[in-house]
Amino acid sequence: MKILTKLVAVVLLVFASVANAADLTSAKASGVIGEQANGYIGFVKKASEEVQYLVKEVNSKRKTKYKKIAKSQNIPLSNVEKIAGKKAMGKTLSGNYIKPAGKGWIKKK
Repeated sequence: MKILTKLVAVVLLVFASVANAADLTSAKASGVIGEQANGYIGFVKKASEEVQYLVKEVNSKRKTKYKKIAKSQNIPLSNVEKIAGKKAMGKTLSGNYIKPAGKGWIKKK
């Protein structure tokens, strides 16, 4: 019985992660949010409370990950954020928004 309970919990976590990823993808595709050069997601235009919460959650997780990388590599957090931002913008799908350093929001071609 304990194994079944654990299995159900794992399945629910996986579906929750997939649902969050789908919501994030949808918000990006609709032009509400985009990737920024600083390594975090930003708001292109006004977002629902649900999307605001999702962005806050994702950015918090990213910052935690960036801090671990910075510590393990003995480099400043800002360097990790810049590298991550460049990678995230590079992976952004055509038609979604990005915000390069020192510039405003643009649709990626």
